[in-house]
Parts: sequence; structure tokens; C-alpha cells
Amino acid sequence: MQELLEVEKFLKRLKLANLDAATMLRVKQQGFSDRQIAYATKTTEGEVRNHRKSLGVIPVYKTVDTCAAEFEAFTPYYYSAYEQGAERVATGTNPNADANADANADPIVVTTAPESEVLASTRPKVMILGGGPNRIGQGIEFDYCCCHASFSLREDGFETIMVNSNPETVSTDYDTSDRLYFEPLTQEDVLNILEAENPQGIIVQFGGQTPLKLAVPLQHYLSSVAQSGDPLAVTSQIWGTSPDSIDAAEDRERFEKILRELEIKQPPNGLARSYNEALRVAQRVTYPVVVRPSYVLGGRAMEIVFSDADLERYMTQAVQVEPDHPILIDKFLENATEVDVDAIADHQGNVVIGGILEHIEQAGVHSGDSACSLPTVSLSDAALATIREWTIKLAKALKVVGLMNIQFATQGDQVFIIEANPRASRTVPFVSKTIGIPLAKMASRVMSGKTLAELNFTEEVIPKHLSVKEAVLPFDRFPGTDTILGPEMRSTGEVMGIDVDFGRAFAKAELAASQDLPQTGTVFVSMNDRDKPAIIPVVQELVTLGFRIVATAGTRNILQENNLPVTRIFKVHEGRPHILDAIKNREIQLILNTPAGELAQEDDRAIRRTALSYKIPTITTVAGARATAAALRALQENPLEVKAIQDYHA
Repeated sequence: MQELLEVEKFLKRLKLANLDAATMLRVKQQGFSDRQIAYATKTTEGEVRNHRKSLGVIPVYKTVDTCAAEFEAFTPYYYSAYEQGAERVATGTNPNADANADANADPIVVTTAPESEVLASTRPKVMILGGGPNRIGQGIEFDYCCCHASFSLREDGFETIMVNSNPETVSTDYDTSDRLYFEPLTQEDVLNILEAENPQGIIVQFGGQTPLKLAVPLQHYLSSVAQSGDPLAVTSQIWGTSPDSIDAAEDRERFEKILRELEIKQPPNGLARSYNEALRVAQRVTYPVVVRPSYVLGGRAMEIVFSDADLERYMTQAVQVEPDHPILIDKFLENATEVDVDAIADHQGNVVIGGILEHIEQAGVHSGDSACSLPTVSLSDAALATIREWTIKLAKALKVVGLMNIQFATQGDQVFIIEANPRASRTVPFVSKTIGIPLAKMASRVMSGKTLAELNFTEEVIPKHLSVKEAVLPFDRFPGTDTILGPEMRSTGEVMGIDVDFGRAFAKAELAASQDLPQTGTVFVSMNDRDKPAIIPVVQELVTLGFRIVATAGTRNILQENNLPVTRIFKVHEGRPHILDAIKNREIQLILNTPAGELAQEDDRAIRRTALSYKIPTITTVAGARATAAALRALQENPLEVKAIQDYHA
């Protein structure tokens, strides 16, 4: 570590132009990236790259020995290295002459270029950028898309090149692609591989946000080499939706302009680059508001803010505001239903909806944490018609080629667009399994030039069965954490339940997610004031199913006013025995609890944490409670049956 610090200090004393080939090689061998060198020398990454290449300091690629030296390995797994060329002795003026050819000639030392082990090929190549390390917000769903892209394009005769640094994923299996590069998903490393392979196409839309951020820098590079006139320059093209369209969907100001032209409604919103700007926007759109940085993954640093004080805390502590990436502020739509749409479009402008997914948790819970159903179960025909119309209009306006995901919010027949992403989404595997059509494979072929008509996929498939996707949350691995769901994604996986009706499908999904729903016993109910009227029909259903109900004073009063049998139980600070005692004594089998304001926040958190320790199912949204009641009825009426997914598509 000390040596690396000394090298950084040394670089800070130099100008970039004073770095010679030998010094540059040593610095790169010690692991310094072009970006780090640029920071130390007060230059740009592009300037460092150009200087490094002018010195001839270029990485070579070596093959991973997958056979542990037992016998020769031919598996094309590559990693980069900065090597010094080999030296040999030659004689006279002919460097190719043997050293012993003329004993009287003066010996000379010849340095040969480092050897790269990349195999030559005449087949058309396509490079697929993976998702990098798995983390919350970007996981195996994107790897699924990358794998399907490789499978389909190999079938079509392309030599597939996978770039990914994660050995735990399927995309890095030996038989997924023709070639694999174990390299980070950075601009420097991807450009180095491009220059080594010169593929026909590059796919950036399947690996999630990580490769998507490289789309614009890659396009700038490809445009610059195309204008250079160098006959040996890279001739690759980014396949699918153009980087400019991707940026238009990510850039709030450009996106708003497109929506206005298309007459598509979105919640009142604004941008802010400082607290004062954020305050003006929040007061204009009125609280509560959703605040988040632009270009984020998995809803990171996203919050629902209810006051000026909360907004100031968020802007000064929770995020670092940068002029190039401002904070996005949207009016939070209360009691709204969120909807995800996955669609696919070809280069002729044809658009087909893959699936419309209705979220079970209301808007405000991150889409990666919310359960959802396909087909929808409660959306009106008018809302569905608007969603379909706007999806097609927006895909055409953005000139999408490949997959696109759009998130909507509905309040009755009213529809608002939340955001659009012209790329693969984490719902693609779920939709594909539900409708029986591999959307990622379709999209890959569309990107390579085929049309949807050629692929015989020209209209939306609405399955006769019902499928539910449920999030797998890691709370039991982290004792003491709060199980409340919000706009920042926390799930680490997902499962799927399929059946002929919603209740049975949801019950299967809950079982798959290790949520053991009780069929008898006592339900504890404690809701915030906003949710109390909405929970009444859920409690009525639970009473009909034979459950005993206990509730805190405020919730009990509302339930009693509606003639529901309910017993009061003390909050933690009201005396004993209280709700925590009942949980620890195994007297509670199910908990319905939504945050109840600042005064009761600590009590609510303690209830959810204790329930987690005792493995008692806890539902923290009214919509989740409704779905749970439907699942409990299904479980009581008939035992669940297991059926292969292929049988649903037969």
C-alpha cells in the first residue's frame, strides 16, 4: 500500500507529457487506471489514453488456464496484462539473423512486442457487456438477459464475446459465449477489448445500469475513430436503441420535452442542483415528494419527503449534488397503483407489448421490492388502453430498437408516466416465463437487424393463467433491521407463483419466498391514520376466515365502529403485557403494520424487528394485506397443486 501511495505522489509531481514508455508501463503494471493517472496529472482520461497508446503501452490478453496445467487449455477465457516485450540477441544490421551466424558481427538486442493470446477469427462478432458484480438493484435478472442474447446470436452464426467481471454468474460459464473477458465494466477496459476484437456490434442494454452508463462514452469514441480516417481503426457499432435516445430517457429535461410533445402526463416535478432550488420545486409541486439522484441503480438514495426539514436533511446529508447529475423531485402520488410495462420494438418502428404488470404494493415501494401480477387484476379498461397507447407512442418517439421498460402510476382511470428505460429490465425473465416467449432472445435478434414480423411476434400475449412475482428480502440475515419497504430497493432476489387465480398464485409466490402464511390464529393490526379506512375490508375478510383480531387503541376504535370483533392490546409504552410480549409468547401469527408517524415510529420499528426474530410474517402495506387475505382464502378452500410451467403454455 505504501508503494502505491508513493507512486501516486510521484505522478502528482509530473506532467503527463513527461511520462515515458518505461515509467508508464511500470505504473500500469501496478494497477493504476487511466482515470487515476489523469486525476494525478490533472488531465483527462482521454488524454492519458492517447498518450499511453502513443508510447506503445497497450495491454495484451492472456488465456486463463482452466485445466490447471494438466493438459493444454483451449477455452477462450481472457484477462488483460501489461507486459514488457521479450529481448533476444541478433547480429549485424539484420535483427532476424541468428546470433551465431557471424561471430565477428556486433551483437544487438532486439525487443519483441508482448504476445497476445486472442485467437484470430473470420466470423462476425458481437460483444455483450454484462452487469458486473451482483448487488442490490442489479442482479441475476440482467445476467439472464445477457445469456439469452449470447445463446440466440450464437444460433444465428455470430461469434459472441461476453465482457463481465463476475465469476458467480451464468454469463461467465464456459459454454455461454464463444469468448469471455474477465474485465471490469469501465470505459478504459471496454475500449481496450474493442480494439483487440473489433466486433461488428456492441450490446449495452442487457447488463443493467452499469454498461448503460458506458453507452454515450462508447459512442463518442466510435464517432471519433470513424472520423480519423485510420484504415485499421475500430469499425464497431452499438446495436439497438441509440445512446442519444438512452440519454434522452435518462435526462429529465429532454424527457419532459418529449412527453409534452406526445401529450403524455407525468406527476408534477422538477430538477434541483441545490437546497434552495429543491425547496422551490417541492413547494410548487406540494408535499409529499419523491427525491432521488439521476442515473441511479435500484432506487439508491431515493426517499419520500414530507417537509422542508426532511428535504434539507436529504439535500445536505443523504446525497452529493453534482451539476451534471441533478436531484429529481416528483410529486408522490398517494394511493396510486404502479404498473410496469415491458415492450419490444424493431428498426421499422413496430412495437409489441410483452407484458403489463400490476404492482401489488402501492406506488412508493420500489418496483424491485413490490410483488406484481401478470395479467393485471384491478386496472380499468380505460387505464389499460391509455397505457398501451402511450407505450407505443413513446417507443416510437425514442426510436427504440430492442427492449424498453416503462413505469406508470394509475389513480382510477387516470394514468401518469413515472419513467422510461430503453433497455432490458429486471422483469424481463418473469414476463418471458409467464407468456412463454423469450423476450431477450427476440430483442437480440431485433438488434441484429431482424424485424418482429420475421420473428413471428406481432401482438401482445395475454396468458389465461395468472402469475405473481414476489421479492425475496434478506431481512432475516440482518437481525435488528427494519422490514419496512420504501422507494430504495432492498430485495436480493425474486420468485414466481403460477395458478388459475390471483389468490392461489400469490400464495405460491409467498411460499417460494419463505413466507409461511398461517391459516389460523391471531392477527395483530396497527395502521397509520391514512391507512385505517382502507384496512377495514381486509380485516372483515380475515374475520370471515376465522382469525382472531387484536389491535392498538386507534386502529381498534375504527374497526369497532365498523362492527368488527377486535381486542385491544397495549403498545410498548402503555404497560404490560404489550404487543412485544405477545409476539415473544407466540400468541401472534400474522402482523399488519404500517408506519404510524414520528411518535409511534420507535414502537412500530420494535414490533417489526421482534417479529423478524420470531419469524412471524409482517405485512407493511395495505395492498400487501389485501393480497395476503386473498392467499389465505385460497389456502383454506383447496390445497395447492403443483404443475410444470410448460403445462401452462401447452
